[in-house]
Amino acid sequence: MDIDQELNVDELRGRCLEHSRRAYRLLPPLDQPRILDIGCGQGQQTMELARLCGGEVVGIDIDQAALSRLRQQIDQAGLGDRINAIHVSLFDNGFDDNSFDLLWEEGVLHLLDESRSLPECRRLLKPVEYLVMHESIVWFESIREKLPESDFEFVDQYMLPKHFWWTDYGAPLEERIRAFRETHGDVTDSPKLTEHENVIATIKNDPDRTDCGFYLVRKSA
Repeated sequence: MDIDQELNVDELRGRCLEHSRRAYRLLPPLDQPRILDIGCGQGQQTMELARLCGGEVVGIDIDQAALSRLRQQIDQAGLGDRINAIHVSLFDNGFDDNSFDLLWEEGVLHLLDESRSLPECRRLLKPVEYLVMHESIVWFESIREKLPESDFEFVDQYMLPKHFWWTDYGAPLEERIRAFRETHGDVTDSPKLTEHENVIATIKNDPDRTDCGFYLVRKSA
């Protein structure tokens, strides 16, 4: 049984796409850019970026199962000529310097050591181009002063509604899991359900810490 499909988790994750689109519109016009989506996962935002930009999107992730799901979606959408999903990490990617017109990440960089991730982002990005980060306010404020060390400057931001990740994700997912357990008691020990419940508990216990935004920073010349 595919737990995520039963819970329709994709629909909940997709609720963030409108905010991704609004953040993208803050960027200056991009003419068929080459975009790197860092930690693309199953790639809802990867697919959306391809639709928005009209250029090429390269999604990278270390989760092979998630990439397989993304490749299926790419084939179904007929976007194989514009999206490439690659099983590599940010720190072992093989890309040349100045390879991308835009770097995009949603909830990934806070998991990494910024003393390594920010310089690597700088290396991959063309001069005077943008890195867009969808991260919690708490995390971004903790690294804001470190941006100049990697030759980045803060330019703009788009903030999600307060407690978005509880109201639009955690709370409805909690209700779906409750209903699922009532119907399927024989799979209540599912690791996937436990994983989702741990995420829900984290958001529910302190929704202020999951308040977030899209932060646009620009590489210097």
